[in-house]
Amino acid sequence: MWRELASEYPGADLQGPADEASLAAAERGLGQAIPHALRELLLETDGITDDYGTDVVWRAEKILSENESFRQNAQFRDLYQSFDALMFFGDNGGGDQFAFVRQTARDDEIFVWDHETDSRTWVAASLENYLRSALGSDGEDWYRD
Repeated sequence: MWRELASEYPGADLQGPADEASLAAAERGLGQAIPHALRELLLETDGITDDYGTDVVWRAEKILSENESFRQNAQFRDLYQSFDALMFFGDNGGGDQFAFVRQTARDDEIFVWDHETDSRTWVAASLENYLRSALGSDGEDWYRD
């Protein structure tokens, strides 16, 4: 399903599938399950970039390393709200990052974290909606008013 969706956007670049071991390592390292839709996507393609080279969906290894970095950075603890409830999985290439918020009633909603204001704003009802918006945006910040 995910490869077919991404193939609708000629600029999308897909990786080979992630293996179960890398997903399990990410879940162990983060102490939380990868949301179902993201897990299914990663099993089809371990990352998606757009035609500008932006990591719309990170590889499983990067999901682990970036989330660990944000959660363990002492300076970030002084500057920002806690990142523990977020599971970052992609970015816009300019500092803002996209995440699932793991403490909401629906674990498939996507939020954007603004690196300048520390705001966490809802941007998509599902991973599918997020991908369609991100891959079809022509490089613009589609999630901003």
